[in-house]
Amino acid sequence: MMVPVHTQVMGIVNVTPDSFSDGGRYAHVDAAIAHGLLLTAQGASIVDVGGESTRPGAAPVDAAEECERVLPVVRGLAEHGIIVSIDTRNALTAQAALHAGATIVNDVTGFVHPRMRGVAAAGGATVVINHMPTADPRTMQAHARYDDVVADVMRFLGRRIDECSAAGIEQIIIDPGIGFGKTTQHNLVLLAQLDALSALGRPVLVGASRKRFIGDLSDDAPTDQRLGGSLAAGLAAVAHGASLLRVHDVAEHVQALRLWHAIADARR
Repeated sequence: MMVPVHTQVMGIVNVTPDSFSDGGRYAHVDAAIAHGLLLTAQGASIVDVGGESTRPGAAPVDAAEECERVLPVVRGLAEHGIIVSIDTRNALTAQAALHAGATIVNDVTGFVHPRMRGVAAAGGATVVINHMPTADPRTMQAHARYDDVVADVMRFLGRRIDECSAAGIEQIIIDPGIGFGKTTQHNLVLLAQLDALSALGRPVLVGASRKRFIGDLSDDAPTDQRLGGSLAAGLAAVAHGASLLRVHDVAEHVQALRLWHAIADARR
């Protein structure tokens, strides 16, 4: 008996030479499209395509180069009927990706800029509002200071929800921004108190896969050896209200979620 997965899984395709976890592996269009198709076959409901690394200290990429990287991949996946999310903080890239077939815009800077909100609204896109304490990923860890990380993240997300709604965006997903300007302790507190975000009335996405805090708690395990921690963080997020997980290892997360939900259903 195949038990359905109640949590949606967003698979990651990084079309970058310098991603923290798989830089360069899917930099070529054919390899990236093939990987996106594989992630879908493994159970991903959404494929998130990114052309700029947002790891701490990563060099920025201009819109022209970012578009050159991502648009053929977005177009190729969309032509296969896949729901494609564009992971970008650039309004020009978001607009071009929506024209190429993406239907979701995932902005790590949280739609702070009105132009990004306008592009998403005009394109009828679903948006993922991510929390990051500054608009520049290169310096985000220097801003990892909070009076109350959960309350501060909620205030930020609440303001962005209001602004996106005012711009005409109807479908809004929120993301607490695990690893974006957060210490290990901040990440743990956000995961432990994720239920608080339900007060904002929007679906919650969590992207903890292979993040640095897992390595910090695992004897500095390298990124390709953080699957166990990624699964633990993902299941903890679901237990506290997350309805979407953004992950690298789709097959393993789908299997874990299937078992987790089957056990939960059996209890009910």
